[in-house]
Amino acid sequence: MHQIKLKNRINTVTDYLNEQPDNVYTALENIRQIIKFLVPGAEETISYKVPSYKYKGMLVGFGAAKNHCSFFVMSSTLLNDFKDEVKDFKTSTGTIRFSPDKPIPNDLITKIVMARLAENEAKHKRNEK
Repeated sequence: MHQIKLKNRINTVTDYLNEQPDNVYTALENIRQIIKFLVPGAEETISYKVPSYKYKGMLVGFGAAKNHCSFFVMSSTLLNDFKDEVKDFKTSTGTIRFSPDKPIPNDLITKIVMARLAENEAKHKRNEK
């Protein structure tokens, strides 16, 4: 079991994940590994009390709540491009909610992270001019 209670001492993503029950830990660690593989230069941080990734701006994040997990795409419009693929999940602006027992498919996580990466790189390029 990964629940090592650190109360208010969550400074790293590892600290955050270690606070979670095993099934939540597994689901969120999977997302973490996909992000780290796809964007090895991304900065892993805790922002708004949840694991977040920065690469030329905020990239994505994830978190656990009492009754669900969330994948934060850090974009108010990106999920419009994935309407069909997220239809089986509860969504709100920039967030996909899921159960650890029914996680977001790895290929969808990959597509979203790569789309966010492209958005951030394009924005960064525009800002360099």
